[in-house]
Amino acid sequence: MGVPGWFARERADGDRFADLVDGTESPGDDEFAHELALVGGLRELGAGGAPDAETRQRIRDEIAGRLAEAEAPPKRRGHAVANLAAAAVALVLALGGVTLLLSKDALPGDPLYGIKRAGESASLGLTFDERDKAKKHLEFAANRVGELDELTRQDAPTAAYFTGLADFETDLRAGVSQLTALVTDQGGQTRLSELRTWARQQSDRLGLQVGSAPAEARDKFAAARVLLDKVQTRTTDLGSRLVCYTITTGSSDDLGAVPAAGDCVRNPDSPNAAVPPLTSTPPSSAPAGSPPPSSAPPPSSSAVDTATPTGPLTPPTGGTPPPVVATPPPTTRTLPPTTTTPKPPLISIPPLIPGLPPITIG
Repeated sequence: MGVPGWFARERADGDRFADLVDGTESPGDDEFAHELALVGGLRELGAGGAPDAETRQRIRDEIAGRLAEAEAPPKRRGHAVANLAAAAVALVLALGGVTLLLSKDALPGDPLYGIKRAGESASLGLTFDERDKAKKHLEFAANRVGELDELTRQDAPTAAYFTGLADFETDLRAGVSQLTALVTDQGGQTRLSELRTWARQQSDRLGLQVGSAPAEARDKFAAARVLLDKVQTRTTDLGSRLVCYTITTGSSDDLGAVPAAGDCVRNPDSPNAAVPPLTSTPPSSAPAGSPPPSSAPPPSSSAVDTATPTGPLTPPTGGTPPPVVATPPPTTRTLPPTTTTPKPPLISIPPLIPGLPPITIG
């Protein structure tokens, strides 16, 4: 079947135009002039917007780098962050431990003194027994007195004395309040005696430091000693009320429970009730060699002599003889009769046939 003529002509024109565009053949007069002009304009426009050699190289390198990152295995970013955080925490703890160790000998006014106090607060927070916590407060207060002694040897500024004395009073009030609360609830004269002795010793230590302290800080020393005197008075008053039904007034101040006043009604069930001491015999004024006085009480006029008489009794003369009291006869108690009940048989079977006796086993 033949090809139509118009189709063959269009195909031949297309091939001719392709050859002209590729430049393999030269066009004739006005042959595809408009089409070839359009192709030439497009070629000039494309050549003007094309990147130069340097730009093409940069684009090529960027594409190659992106392809390399896509082909590389993914990094464990989460593990890296966790390891970095753990290292940072370990570094902070190590620095904190070293700093706390270096602050052990810090004095009031030193840069590390605040870290030392923070360590003491942490120690108190980790102590859950009230008695141990009270002891720690008093221990820290005694440490402040020792630090004040060091300040007097180093000619420290007045502000350092103010800081040390303020911290001393804070720990002193806290320790005394907790200890007196325990004594009020649980008793303990020994604890009060130990606290009174401790307060007297700290007052004596502060009294020796006043002369070497700055003049501006001596009033603070005097106030601290007054507070220690109040502690001694408080322990004495509270100890005298431990044997009473009413120990405290129910109120408290900066040193804890306030002892009650007034008459003391002794509580015999109190664990602090003291046994009355034995009274000793006063020295005798009799000369040496005389027999000691008898401690037996003198016979009473209403006492009855139960000694066996050695002779016949003679009625008193000039008086009425005492009435004779008849001796009652001895009483006899009649015991009730005892009856014994025979033990029942172990097993009893009724008669199987009427007229026969039952069967007993046992």
